[in-house]
Amino acid sequence: MKHYHILLGAVLLLGASVASCTDQIKFGDAFLDKAPGNDVTKDTVFNNPEYTRNFLWACYGKLHYGLPYCWTGGEAQGMNTGVIDALSDCIHSHCDWDEVNRQYYAGAYTAPSKGGDDHGRFPYMNYNVWETVRACYIFLENVDHTPNMEASEKERLKAEAKSIIASRYFDLFRNYGGLPLVRKSYDGTDAVYEIPRATVDETVKFIVGLLDEAVPKLPWALGSDLSNWEGRFTQAGVMGLKAKVLDFAASPLFNNATPYCTTGNQEANEKRQAWYGDYQEARWQAVVDACKAFFDKVNSLGWYALVQADNNTPGGYRAAFRKAYSDRGTTEVLISTRVKYQDSQDWQYLFSEWNGLGGYTPTEEYQEMFGWKDGSPFDYDELERHGNLDRMFIVPGKPKELTRDPRLYETIIVNGTLNRMDANGNMSGRQVEAWVNGNEGSGISTESGQYATGMANNKFYMNKADSKNHVLSWPYLRMAEMHLIYAEALAQTGQTAKAIEQVDKVRARVGLKGLVASDPATDYTKKDNLIEAILRERTCEFGFEESRFYDMIRYRRADLFGKTLHALRIYRLNPDGTDNNTPYLGNENSKPFPTHFRYERVPLKNKSRAWWTSFDPKWYLSAFPTAEVNKGYGLTQNPGW
Repeated sequence: MKHYHILLGAVLLLGASVASCTDQIKFGDAFLDKAPGNDVTKDTVFNNPEYTRNFLWACYGKLHYGLPYCWTGGEAQGMNTGVIDALSDCIHSHCDWDEVNRQYYAGAYTAPSKGGDDHGRFPYMNYNVWETVRACYIFLENVDHTPNMEASEKERLKAEAKSIIASRYFDLFRNYGGLPLVRKSYDGTDAVYEIPRATVDETVKFIVGLLDEAVPKLPWALGSDLSNWEGRFTQAGVMGLKAKVLDFAASPLFNNATPYCTTGNQEANEKRQAWYGDYQEARWQAVVDACKAFFDKVNSLGWYALVQADNNTPGGYRAAFRKAYSDRGTTEVLISTRVKYQDSQDWQYLFSEWNGLGGYTPTEEYQEMFGWKDGSPFDYDELERHGNLDRMFIVPGKPKELTRDPRLYETIIVNGTLNRMDANGNMSGRQVEAWVNGNEGSGISTESGQYATGMANNKFYMNKADSKNHVLSWPYLRMAEMHLIYAEALAQTGQTAKAIEQVDKVRARVGLKGLVASDPATDYTKKDNLIEAILRERTCEFGFEESRFYDMIRYRRADLFGKTLHALRIYRLNPDGTDNNTPYLGNENSKPFPTHFRYERVPLKNKSRAWWTSFDPKWYLSAFPTAEVNKGYGLTQNPGW
């Protein structure tokens, strides 16, 4: 018998850090009582209803949170302030110190020697996954012993614990594929700790099984409890997560006649741990069925819906979109996570410093994905041919008259727009000077700083001052994604008309016409055209929400990974059409804002990516630490590593 302490012992520890961090997690507006100290026993915790509840609340505090907010490690740090979307074609990092540049842009990422050395996009060992999984199993194995707690509450809390386990497994699954399936807590005295890596199919069934077990024990929505308990798993959230898991699993990364990587060690492929081993449309049909079950219940029980605009103005549409991704307690949010309440120091680190240093700059390719305000496709080349580039973002001289998809302005700060918008969509302040030698354009020529690409990130940043002291929760799953998951699965099963209906619901929220009405030149009855439109819609809707990168890997988009990305360099023009490179003093002298500019699409060079010349499909999945593979408990390395 082998006696391997799997996962570097992570699942063998009580996880005192998990059990003692309830002062870090806050549901709604009510702080939860702090759990007992680190030296207590399980008997102490599960002999008191409040301690028992707090033990589970602490596990909630270890759910995935996609925004970096500190320097002290864990998921909130990300890749040393780097974010996953900076690995996609939408966001680019100009920060030398982050692991996005050090490992990924440099092409230096490889299998870490051990868990503590892993600073990749989602480390296998040090993102609190296994500690949280074990803590939840401890909870499941002991909560029934808690006195003075109703049986119905125990069942609900157990369902929540299973949902937490499932979500943590999904976080790893979309980065590694098949995983060791832990089904109990280990206390260090067990005879055997040998838990081999499961197949993709087994891993998906394990996650879905936990979610299916949880559904009947949970309330559909929190209702009147929302103000205090927003963030807890509900039946709707769990049903939605099931669809999201199945959607990822049905995608071409795993659901394919050929493996994604055919170089190097093929053991994981041969054992079907890095792909299914075949393509089956039935896997897409499972997504359709899960979405239909979800929306049938929404139609029956209500509560959940896309946040809609209060008025049909650019500001109204922007405000609705902002509320959808950033506000707590809306009808849009199905699952949200948070690590603590945001304070001014956190805001300073994330928004002022890291945005200011160019860690999250949008690419020119990204801004071109956003269509016109009526929904028709944006065509830079066509606009340039007709000499209308001055209308790219606003009507010249009218900064409140926006010309593009309202989501563009909430996601990207662009030239000429007003630099403030309140929660009601009222735009004010001065206009952004994102040209060479403009107020915001000082780093454009050197490709550095917040406007290194001629544009700046606005998602979650929300015009800087307006976001300060705004309580940020991470939108792990919201209604817009459910509509687009449904659309994708319908398209993949040949139901294009129904798929378009789902896409159009998301577009309508921000005042866009439907796909067909806004783009009659494209045949959306062809699956490939429709899938491409859905992926673009997801990118416009979920920028900076960790969607684009995972979409690129699950669709095996080597073409996008290998594509050189661009900045948008802008020059102010004199009346005769020549460049005006003198500093603009409009603010000081009440000069009118310039209305004529010259635009250039310039390849990014300052921080280029090795992928542009040598992308390898092995990058689709991350590498396990070699120390874990070498322990011999059945963990195989992913192909190519």
